[in-house]
Amino acid sequence: MKSISLFLFLSFFLITSSFAQLPDSIQVKIDSINKSLSYKTGTIELESGNASLKVPAGFKYLDRTESRYVLEDLWGNPEDTSILGMLVPEKGGIVGPGSWAFTISFDPMGYVKDSDAEDIDYNDLLTEQQEEAKAANEQRLSAGYQAVELIGWASRPYYDQKNKTLHWAKELEFGGDSIHTLNYNLRILGRKGIFLINAVAGMEDLPQVQANINQVLVSIDFKEGHRYADFDSNVDDVAAWTVGGLVAGKVLAKAGFFAILLKFWKLIALGVIGAGGAVWNFIRRKKESTGEPFAETTTPTDPHV
Repeated sequence: MKSISLFLFLSFFLITSSFAQLPDSIQVKIDSINKSLSYKTGTIELESGNASLKVPAGFKYLDRTESRYVLEDLWGNPEDTSILGMLVPEKGGIVGPGSWAFTISFDPMGYVKDSDAEDIDYNDLLTEQQEEAKAANEQRLSAGYQAVELIGWASRPYYDQKNKTLHWAKELEFGGDSIHTLNYNLRILGRKGIFLINAVAGMEDLPQVQANINQVLVSIDFKEGHRYADFDSNVDDVAAWTVGGLVAGKVLAKAGFFAILLKFWKLIALGVIGAGGAVWNFIRRKKESTGEPFAETTTPTDPHV
């Protein structure tokens, strides 16, 4: 992964330049990557073995292998073996302007009790998490990472008692950047664990994400014997987490971003995977034309993400 200074330069360049002004070679690269993936629709048997997914209208599905390729190789996320697949808007791709997606994974944490769901004061919870984020910044900065500020709820937590689903969203700011990151989390509770569905998107995508929450939540169907109602206290494990605990987890949830990964990294990543090619050469020439040094130092994986 490239240095933060290079990342910030590229972000500024992409923000201040319309995509129509980019060389045709970059658009060709974007189109090539988007067309190289094998999308699926219909009903998918998830590799977790406990549920199926009916791909919602307006979406297409990438399997585990191709999803990890997108998340780890193209978008620069850390390795995550729990990923089962991705839901991508039907009219969009995974790189280029307007791209975003839902990731899907399963955590066999056990049966999550929901008895505290109605007693949670989410205003207090938000304040606590904001203070925790600030307290952790000194350690983050000393380790070479950007400070993280939890701006607030992008969508207030909501638990559906009947359907055993939970969703909430946080608005995050990295290093004082004016471009804020959306951290939207969906949880579907089952007998032996939870499905985690996370939106990989920017704040500008919030309306689109919210418009599809309900249909995404009902797209996963637990098999008989794996539903929340099938819990058997005599044989099943109870999770250490409650509903409130799920919301009060890390500032960045599972399958979240690196500290320097913002919306534009999905296009910047083209330079990384195309190093030595037309895209990276174009970026290099833009740097050289300014007379600035071309930094290619690496940064370690952030343990707090």
